Amino acid sequence: MIYPKIPLAQTVIALCKAKGIQHIVISPGSRNAPLTIGFTNDPYFKCYSIVDERCAAFFAMGIAQQIQKPTAVVCTSGSALLNYYPAVAEAFYSSIPLIVLSADRPKHLIGIGDGQTINQKNVFENHILYSANLKLDLKDEKNVPGNEELPIMKNIEDKIERFLGLQKDIQTHNEEEIDTAINFSIIKKGPIHINIPFDEPLYQTVEKPTVKPKATEPVVKPRSIENYTMQTCLDDWNLAAKKMILVGVNNPNEIDKKWLDDLANDNSVIVLTETTSNLYHHSFISSIDQLISPLTEDEEKQLQPDILITFGGLIVSKKIKTFLRKYQPKHHWHIDSKEAMDTFFCLSNHIEIEPNKFFESFLPKITHYVKSNYSSTWNAVKNKRQKRHAEYLEQIPFSDFMVFDKLLKSVPNNTVLQIGNSSAIRYAQLFNINKSIEVYCNRGTSGIDGSTSTAIGCAVANKKQTVFITGDLSFFYDSNALWNNYIPKNFRIIVVNNTGGGIFRILPGHKNTENFDTYFETNHTLTAKQLAAMYGFAYKSVSTEVTLENALKTFYMDGEEPKLLEIFTPKLVNDEVLLNYFEFLK
Repeated sequence: MIYPKIPLAQTVIALCKAKGIQHIVISPGSRNAPLTIGFTNDPYFKCYSIVDERCAAFFAMGIAQQIQKPTAVVCTSGSALLNYYPAVAEAFYSSIPLIVLSADRPKHLIGIGDGQTINQKNVFENHILYSANLKLDLKDEKNVPGNEELPIMKNIEDKIERFLGLQKDIQTHNEEEIDTAINFSIIKKGPIHINIPFDEPLYQTVEKPTVKPKATEPVVKPRSIENYTMQTCLDDWNLAAKKMILVGVNNPNEIDKKWLDDLANDNSVIVLTETTSNLYHHSFISSIDQLISPLTEDEEKQLQPDILITFGGLIVSKKIKTFLRKYQPKHHWHIDSKEAMDTFFCLSNHIEIEPNKFFESFLPKITHYVKSNYSSTWNAVKNKRQKRHAEYLEQIPFSDFMVFDKLLKSVPNNTVLQIGNSSAIRYAQLFNINKSIEVYCNRGTSGIDGSTSTAIGCAVANKKQTVFITGDLSFFYDSNALWNNYIPKNFRIIVVNNTGGGIFRILPGHKNTENFDTYFETNHTLTAKQLAAMYGFAYKSVSTEVTLENALKTFYMDGEEPKLLEIFTPKLVNDEVLLNYFEFLK
């Protein structure tokens, strides 16, 4: 087998292999050549070549999101690394294990005007679990072609490491840093950065490795609830007549059905789930905005919980955030083994354990059930809202609202559904979704910048069909995502094109002015047709209810190419239909 000659490159590759990091997303470059040579010549690794580093990082994140294991991205030195930042931030807030491997120049070539050099050390420090800054290997400079006249080095540390230091000490340092960094990603579930300096020559190879790095197993300590915390929670629970459970971003099948049934059967409990929570029960309330938006002040006071339990990732609904900040519970417990954000400014207890383990430990110990009509009252309201919802759909014109209703009903069973940010995920929140469908959205930072790339990474890693629903601005913003040779034939993209940032039309502000159209809504006349042709997608566009219904009949069927459906909706109608919806519910 072929290996890079540089020991540091061998070390990085060997430890990635030892840690089970199999998916490697490489962006072409020269400085990262030793890593590229090593990864692509080892059949253990599944390597992908993605030119655009921003797309590459989101693509890798989509893979990691599905396999729940670290995925690596590899880039050359300089600004290439900075293009990873949006995905690094998303992975940080979404707890997705992303391994960033950046090639770098030696220290003596940084800060002197050499090409493709920036200060790469700790560049992600505010949004990273661990930054490992490796040391350059020692070598005999006289025997390196092209280095007969070695430049004068200004950095004393560099001189010491390369001339007086011991390679063994450098090798030990590098092994320990790589090992520690990757273990952080595995245990704490998030992104880490390993910065790797390489000196020329970069392309030399050997047939046998010259180093044998040692890896340590990541140790995940079992967590449990302290007796005092458990008893305090039970005491508070037994006294509360109004308990609300709010679930944010959550992976499928993380909570046992038994505990969901127990919660559903407690009349003092209501469970509010978001589209991204992947939790389903007939008594749970899944359309939160539909429930809350029409409430009067007296009804809001009645809904105010005594205890709020939250788990999962970030919350989409602005209405529930506003409500719980105004009508705060007496107790707010957040259940998460990693962190707890004080979203509603009343966090009283961070229970550091996996949610399923919490319910497994907690619910069987409940012996007293408070008499309450909290659940029955609000489920009755939910049923009324759903009836009004159905009535409203019967009378509205073709619009974004109607389109999302038809799309979400059309998605086949057992599909993976990726939803773009901004208006797309907010519309999805208003509709019930088939419980066999797994739903994902980049809600860590809630940005539109990498939704398509993430969806494609998801499609590559998942055997199920992946369907991606997105708005036009998000799609065009991330159009380089389609520059990808790994897109499965069964991948489907649906672009809801309302010729601008439709979400801004439903926010406060002066609409239909030149300033609004240009700087907020961003009017455009773009279409995905040419992009689809360039990247090999079967393309179809529709702009009416009938043509949409006809297109959806065959859209999900097998074909020789991935498919893209572009739906044009009337921007001057969409905001009126949505705003009138909440009035109609009242």
